[in-house]
Amino acid sequence: MSADLTAAYERCRELHKRHGRSYYLATRLLPAWKRRHVHALYGFTRYADEIVDRTGDLTPGARKAQLTEWADRFTTGLRGEPVDDPLLPAVLHTIAVFDLDRRDFVAFLQSMAMDLTVTSYPTYADLLDYMEGSAAVIGTMMLPILGSRDPEAAREPARQLGFAFQLTNFIRDVAEDLERGRTYLPDADLAAFGLTREDLVAAAARRRATPRIRELIEYEVTRAQAHYAAAAPGIVLLDPGSQSCIRTAYAVYGGILDEVAAQSYDVFAKRATVPGRRRLAVAARHLLAPAGAPVAVPGPPTDPAAIS
Repeated sequence: MSADLTAAYERCRELHKRHGRSYYLATRLLPAWKRRHVHALYGFTRYADEIVDRTGDLTPGARKAQLTEWADRFTTGLRGEPVDDPLLPAVLHTIAVFDLDRRDFVAFLQSMAMDLTVTSYPTYADLLDYMEGSAAVIGTMMLPILGSRDPEAAREPARQLGFAFQLTNFIRDVAEDLERGRTYLPDADLAAFGLTREDLVAAAARRRATPRIRELIEYEVTRAQAHYAAAAPGIVLLDPGSQSCIRTAYAVYGGILDEVAAQSYDVFAKRATVPGRRRLAVAARHLLAPAGAPVAVPGPPTDPAAIS
C-alpha cells in the first residue's frame, strides 16, 4: 500500500475516532483487516457532513459549491483518475476492493445537498425519501464489508438499521438541528400533537419540553424502535466475525432511546448519551456473545406499521 493511501486511511480513522465514539468502539470488534474499510466509509460520510454542517461561516451557496467541488473530485476518482485529497483515496480503494455500488454514494451526496436547502419534511414518507440517501445506503455500503451468508436477505435489515440509527440521531439532536435551521420531525407529526416548529424553538430556548413535545418524542421513539425491530433479523445473517461489532452498535444506539425515555422524553433538558462505562460493558458482552444468538430489540415490542 502506498504512503498516500496509508495516510488517507489514517485520516479516515482519526475522523471516526474523534466524531463517532460509539461506532468507533464497535468497529474495534471487527477483524483487523475490515476496520480500515469501515473507517473509510465513515470518513467519506463525515467529511460531507462537515461541509454541510460545520461551515456555518459560509453562505449556503458557498457550502453548496464546496460540496459540489468535493463530489466532482470523488467522481473523478471513480473514473480512475488521480485525486488530490486527504481521504478520498481510501474511499475509492474500499469501493474498488468490495465493488461497492456507486449509486449508493451518489444518493448519499444528493441527500447531503438537500440539507443545504431543505429545512423541514411535510410527512414521514418525505423524511424516508431523504433518509434513503443519508442512512439506508450506509447500510448497503457496509454489507459487503461485513459479509453475509445471505446478502439478499440481509439487505433490507441493513437498510432498516440505517434508518434506525439516523432517526435515533434526529430524536436526540432536535435542539442542535434547530440551531442549524432544520427540523427532522415531520410537520404532520407535529400537527398531530398540536405543535408547531415555533413550539420546538421555544422549548429549546427554555431547555425544557412541554407535555405535548414529550408525547411527540415518545411517538418518534416508538417509530425508531420499529426500525430496530426490522433490522434485528439481519444481524445473525452477517459473517460471524462481524456480528459482535454490529450487535454492539445496535445496542449502544438503541440505548440512546432508553436514555431519552429515562429523562421523560425531554430532549431539550440535556443531550441523551450512553455513558462510556456502559458502552464498554456492552462491547464486552457482545464480544463474548456466540454468533447467531438472538438480538434483543430496544424498548417494548413494536408494531412494524409504526415505520410507515
